[in-house]
This record gives sequence, C-alpha cells and structure tokens, in this order.
Amino acid sequence: MSQAQSDRLETLKALKGTRLVDKVALVLSIWFGVGLLPGMPGTFGTAGALPLYFLIVALGTWHKIISIAIVLCVAIWSSWRAQCILGRGDAREIVIDEVAGFLLTTVFFPFTWITLVAGFCLFRFFDVLKPPPIRNIERITAGGLGIVLDDLVASVYAMICVWILLYVAS
Repeated sequence: MSQAQSDRLETLKALKGTRLVDKVALVLSIWFGVGLLPGMPGTFGTAGALPLYFLIVALGTWHKIISIAIVLCVAIWSSWRAQCILGRGDAREIVIDEVAGFLLTTVFFPFTWITLVAGFCLFRFFDVLKPPPIRNIERITAGGLGIVLDDLVASVYAMICVWILLYVAS
C-alpha cells in the first residue's frame, strides 16, 4: 500500500473516531473529501474552491473582504486541528489552504474566464514551485498558520501576475 493510500485511510479512520468539532475541522481541512482524491490533491483542492469562488466573486468589495477573512480563519483553524488530529505536519490531504490561496488570487478581479483560468494556473504554478520566500515561510511557521501562509504568499505572486496580464492585455 502506498504512503498516500495509507494517509487517506488514516484520515478516514480519524473522521470516525473523533469528537464532532474535530470531525468538522477534518471535513473542512480536506475540503469535503476533495483532499482524499488520489494524485494531485492540491490541484483538486484548488478546483474544489470553484463553487465558493462563484458565490464570492458576485459580491461587493466589502463582502469579498469579509468572506476571504472568514475563509482564512477557518483554513488556519481547521488545518491546525487536522494537523493535531492526524499527528502529521502539512498533510497532503489538507487542501483548505489551496482553497484560501486560490480565492485570494481570484476574487478581487472581475470575473472573466481569462482571470479565472490564469488565476488557477498561476496559483498552482507558484504553489508547486515555491519560489523564495515561500519555501522559507513554509519551513519557519508552524501549525495552521504555517500550512496556510505559504499558499497566501503564492497567491500574492499569482495575483501580481494576473494583474500584469490584464494590464498588458488592455
């Protein structure tokens, strides 16, 4: 059995044997099961954010800010709890950090398919590549904040690139 399969089974077992608040944290951290999909959980987690993206992108600026703040707080809390429950650091199945990063990358741009696809691809590029200081942030910051913070820095890189693309295209 591969390590990824073993980790997924361990996560499913943890869902059965925990308190309700821990079950909620695990379900949120694996983004309703998306993080348990085999292969590329970060990419699946980013894609899993699309329904929430379509809800938030239609809101006004202040509602977007509040929505992102809520998602970030939930991501930090649920990642921290999942890390404690699973007994592992940034577990592959924890994908709510990708959800938060992708939403931050995209929701403040007007919706077009170009901004959506560019935001998705650029966020994944920077999240996987982890250029400085992303990798350092990931190493020095612990807990839920550490899990989420590297994705937020990757989203800032991606946002800047989307903004440049839109500026050059106009």
